[in-house]
Amino acid sequence: MSAAEVVKAARSDQKVTGPELINGLVTDFFELHGDRLGSDDPAIIGGIGRFHGQPLTVIATNRGATPEEKMATHFGCPSPGGYRKARRLMEQAAHFHRPVLCLVNTPGAYPGQTAEENGQGAAIAQNLLTLSQLPVPVLTVIFGEGGSGGALALAGGDEVWMLAHSTYSILSPEGFASILWKDSRKAPQAAELMQLTPTALKQAGIIEGIIPEPRDHQKVIAAIDKVIAPRLQALQQLTVPALLAKRQQRYRQF
Repeated sequence: MSAAEVVKAARSDQKVTGPELINGLVTDFFELHGDRLGSDDPAIIGGIGRFHGQPLTVIATNRGATPEEKMATHFGCPSPGGYRKARRLMEQAAHFHRPVLCLVNTPGAYPGQTAEENGQGAAIAQNLLTLSQLPVPVLTVIFGEGGSGGALALAGGDEVWMLAHSTYSILSPEGFASILWKDSRKAPQAAELMQLTPTALKQAGIIEGIIPEPRDHQKVIAAIDKVIAPRLQALQQLTVPALLAKRQQRYRQF
């Protein structure tokens, strides 16, 4: 697939969703709401479940299924309250010694006026700081779009994996083309230049690996499970100082 085709597939409405992944990967899921500052952004779903019998905190982006849900979630673009909710759940996970799994499919953080007024940049920065210091394993799976700081705020942990038809980039190809060539119609050329595909990112050492993505959503869930189960187990064998040192080393190489 060309980079432009990967972008199209990453944005497809036929992709597996965040709620599907949560229900398929964990049992006894109990959703937790709110950022404790008066907001409960539906673009972020988070809570506690059991993964192979082990307690796990799972945080997923949600793009919505119906037109009403898509509007409420800003088409999968979290607001500051969503990132604050995610940070609260990460800190709770650390308190109870639970690993964290983040499932990401977002074009980016919501760029509206209300988001800026409520501290979007600060909320993302606080998430990055929290992730860098969290004393429990953090795995991220990008299963659709991974757009800019909106995705990075949930992908600053120990390992990042991507589905085969997903992207991870500093901004959209359309935005890149508009800035570089003043023409968003050159998005396909921009996608090639940006190297935002899983294959290019794996070769550059940005991500740990690529997870196969068949059309059957149950097979996608099984493929993710097969990858993250041993990785979580391996990370949990590390002492906290070793875990944090390994995480710091990962990001220093960039």
